[in-house]
Amino acid sequence: MTLKFHWFLPTTGDGRTLVGGGHSVPKGIGRPDERSGSANRFRPPDIDYLAQIARSAEQLGFEAVLTPTGTWCEDAWLVTAALIRETSRLKFLVAFRPGFVSPTLAAQMAATYQRISRGRLLLNVVTGGESVEQRRFGDHLPHAERYARTDEFLSVVRGAWTGEPYDFDGEHYQVEGALVAEPPDPLPEVYFGGSSEPAGAVAARHVDVYLTWGEPPELVAEKIAWIRKLADDQGRTMRFGIRLHTISRDSGKEAWAVAGRLLDDLDPAHIAQAQKALAASDSVGQRRMRELHADFRGGGSSHDLEIYPNLWAGVGLVRGGAGTALVGSHEQVADRIEEYADLGIEEFIFSGYPHLEEAYWFGEGVLPELRRRGVIRRDEALVR
Repeated sequence: MTLKFHWFLPTTGDGRTLVGGGHSVPKGIGRPDERSGSANRFRPPDIDYLAQIARSAEQLGFEAVLTPTGTWCEDAWLVTAALIRETSRLKFLVAFRPGFVSPTLAAQMAATYQRISRGRLLLNVVTGGESVEQRRFGDHLPHAERYARTDEFLSVVRGAWTGEPYDFDGEHYQVEGALVAEPPDPLPEVYFGGSSEPAGAVAARHVDVYLTWGEPPELVAEKIAWIRKLADDQGRTMRFGIRLHTISRDSGKEAWAVAGRLLDDLDPAHIAQAQKALAASDSVGQRRMRELHADFRGGGSSHDLEIYPNLWAGVGLVRGGAGTALVGSHEQVADRIEEYADLGIEEFIFSGYPHLEEAYWFGEGVLPELRRRGVIRRDEALVR
């Protein structure tokens, strides 16, 4: 098994706290607060800063960077296209919502992107679990129907890439002669996640890499077994990946001190506001994330949110999406990576606060440890 490691582009902004930058957040959550002083530590997602992260990720040897989608994000297609000329090898895992654009147009966009980037596009298909946000973009389909539409969408995209005119007559899409000028080479791999039954069916039929958010190994193993069985029934195989944050330091004590500082920076009212917004999500995966810290009552230490050795649920107190982090010494983080790899996880998408500095902590601390153990062969070394 060859492990791949990816990083993250914080296109909503970045900073040294969980509030004020990072992954997708509900309205009013995660913006710099002048009164608290967090604005002084907020880094806007300007193209120069994002380019700095992309170049660093490439230099450290990460395979790709995930670029998120959502109301508070800069557009992933535009940002990453601008970064193609800032890098030479780094791939871009572009997240996008399939219901917001024609599938034939998406196939054309991807084909163009592959040519101008010389094969550096990966696609993260995000069906959407937040009905409020979906309606903001004019999408009023309920949860299950959104996945049915994604199923049809991916059928058309893959059909348009075959090089022959493709007809499709479905409930959500009817196309005649879908085609692109030149099929992308290589075909962009499709990454996809979802914890509901409709999501599992889509994954089994279409995706190359199934992604899960960072749950304890036992739950991840159950999810892998579920998706693998569905794929087997379709006569398909796929790879598995996991999305996590990371706080890795020279010692576990140092790493947990950083987690403690992130937790101490959170206002209880802010946590309550975020949890109220996240509770309204119809995403099964988001519900599972919230259950990981359901017993947390505030106060105490960062270890109160350690739900498995070195797996910390503190990020999910105020963040939608991936809500857990690997926290510990470089050796301890490497232990958990090996544990997930033993379950069948082959791809790891990491991020941290701030993303620039944490990329170096991971790239200069954890990756050498994995090479030393033989988990990454020297001829596959990520740091170049």
